[in-house]
Formats: sequence, C-alpha cells, structure tokens
Amino acid sequence: MNKILGYLPRRRAQARTASEKNMEVKSIMENEVDIMTSEAAPHSVTISSVEVSSDEAKTSNDADMRSADVRYNWTREEIEALYNLPMMDLLFRAQTMHRKYFDPNKVQLSTLLNIKEGGCAEDCKYCSQSSRYKTDVGASKLMDKDTVVEYAKKAKANGSGRFCMGAAWRNVKDRDIDKISEIVTAVKDLGMETCMTLGMLNKDQADSLKEAGLDYYNHNIDTSPEYYPEVITTRSFDDRIETLGNVRDAGLNVCSGGIIGMGEERKDRVGLLMALANLPKHPGSVPINMLVPVKGTPFGDMQRIDSFEMIRTVAVARLMMPKSYVRLSAGRRSLGDEGQAMCFMAGANSIFYGDKLLTTANPEENEDMALFARLGLETEQKGAVVERNHEAPRGCGSPDCGCV
Repeated sequence: MNKILGYLPRRRAQARTASEKNMEVKSIMENEVDIMTSEAAPHSVTISSVEVSSDEAKTSNDADMRSADVRYNWTREEIEALYNLPMMDLLFRAQTMHRKYFDPNKVQLSTLLNIKEGGCAEDCKYCSQSSRYKTDVGASKLMDKDTVVEYAKKAKANGSGRFCMGAAWRNVKDRDIDKISEIVTAVKDLGMETCMTLGMLNKDQADSLKEAGLDYYNHNIDTSPEYYPEVITTRSFDDRIETLGNVRDAGLNVCSGGIIGMGEERKDRVGLLMALANLPKHPGSVPINMLVPVKGTPFGDMQRIDSFEMIRTVAVARLMMPKSYVRLSAGRRSLGDEGQAMCFMAGANSIFYGDKLLTTANPEENEDMALFARLGLETEQKGAVVERNHEAPRGCGSPDCGCV
C-alpha cells in the first residue's frame, strides 16, 4: 500500500495537547481567504496574512496567491479539523473558495447512460449490477453505436454538456475497445464532452480511448484505503489507483470520487478525500455519492446517512480540490430541494441530469429545472475551469455583493 500511496502523508506519532490541537485548527486555514469587514476597508481580503484590496487581487499577484489553494500534501488532522468546523463557518469558507475558480450560479449538467447493464463479476456490496446478488437488474449486451448516439442527442437537447457512458465490466476487454472507441467518436462529433466508466483499464486501452476523443474517464475509489476491503474483495484499492495512473498517463481527464453512507465512519470519509486530494493531480471531476440501498445487495438494508454529513463532505472536497468540479451524484433525490441547495452553497457545481443513474432513480429533468429557477442557477454547457476575478463575498447581505 505504501508504495502505491507513498504521497499520502503519515500521521504524527505523538499525542498532542488540547491547546496544540486548537492551534492547529486555526493555523491550517492560513492559505484560505479570510473575509475582513470594516469601515476603513470594506472591500479588503486577507490571503496568507497579506492584506490586499479587491482591485489589487485582480493583478498578476492574484494568480500566485490562488496557486497556494491547490495542495497535494493534506494530512488527516487537517481534514478532520475542516469536518469539525461549525457548519456555517465551513459553508462560508467553501463558498468563498468556490467563487475564486467558478461562477457560483452555474451548474454543469451531465447525463449518464448505462450502455452495458448487469452481469459484472465484481462483488461490490453496494452494486445491483453484480452477478453475485439477486436484484432486479439483468445482464445485457453492449448497446450499439446508433442507439447510444440517439440518447446523446436527447441529452444534449435537454441541456447536458457532458455525456457519460457506463458498462458493467470488471475490466475492459481488448476485443471491445474498437466498438467503444467508435461510440466515443460518434458522441464527440455531437459537440459534447465524453466520459466513460468501464472498470479497470490498462495503458494501451487508455491510449486508444484518448485517440478516439474521450475527454474523461471515471473510476471511483469508493472509500478510504482502510475501509475498502469491507466494500469490495474482488479487486484492491491499489488496482483502482493503478487505473487512475493509466488514465492520467494517457492524457485523459480523471473523474474519481466515492460513496458515503456504506457503514463507514467519518475517519473513512476523511481518508477518501485525502486519497483523492493527494493524488499527483486532482481529479477534474469529483463525484460525491450517497449510498442508495438496493434490495438484494449486502448493503440493501443500510440506514441512510445524515444529509448534513453529505453537505459537509461536499464542502470539504471543495476546499481541498478547489479547481475540480464537485458533482452531486447518486442519492441526490433523498437530499430534497433544501439539501441540494446547501450542497450548491458548499461548492457542488455539477449534477447528473436525467431520470436514471445506471440503475437507480434520479430527480426528473423538470424538477431540476424548477429548482434551478427557484435558486437562480444557470446551466453550464461544457466544463471549463477558469481563474475568476470575482470579488469574494463580504458577508454583508447586500444584493450587489453576491453573498445573499
């Protein structure tokens, strides 16, 4: 494990006093934006203890200060401290960070299509597509290219900018690469971003998909390295990391996140985010899923996790990976409108859009659009991380400030 995750920092061996822990909670935020409000300098912000005006923040020095937000050496203690912040403080910090890199009122829409359903040999305890469990999901053959393209056209017409395609395989077979590549090229020709999730991938397969025009490859690490064996035994956490490395080496964008609510403890949610944020490069997209219990699977009777823990996880992910798209994925329906709104406040800026996610229900399109209208959110057709010159909210409540 250490040779694969050698970049993950080790925990401190010595116990610390309560005073030292309090000092650590205070000090880990030094690289984040601290909002200053005063009559003398109502528009000033402090970054890394250097006070600058909002106009000065638009100069070339701003890029240098922004770069300090992106880190690959997060410690477990730092992440735990973020999780333990009062909710309002955590949301404020996350929203402030979010505004530095994204338009806070735009959300990327992605559509997910299952192009090959069921019959998977893996034993993922949450998955209805495993051949090991008795669920309502049967096995199907790989969908033909023309059918996939018709689904993609509909998704584009409904506002989706990214089309994600999933096949229930343990790993891609070389015999299927040509068919998959043809599908990727055909969807790409529609002017959409393309994403595939096909299980484990070797270097040559990753290169082929890149040549076909694939933009993103999704391969979730699911949970922390420590809890992983409690969820899956037919492949290792290291196998996941190896596939992500093959994807990066091919020049593909990585889409990788995890699932919360599988019986893990908060320390495992901390471990999940630490593993993602301490990769050699942050994933371009980070899907955060809440377990949707499926009858017939080992986790079919799992009690749903508290919605506030989902919101906290989104916020911490935003602070740790500020340039990544953080996507609300499975389980979004159970959050309700208010819970989803808080997730957007916490820095989520991407959703799966459509009536189904692989095999589980998702909010209907019209429900999503109605919620967006109520929140004043707009859709973003294609994902693009930008350095925004948007003034950080001052917390004053003024409509022209953007903090209402």
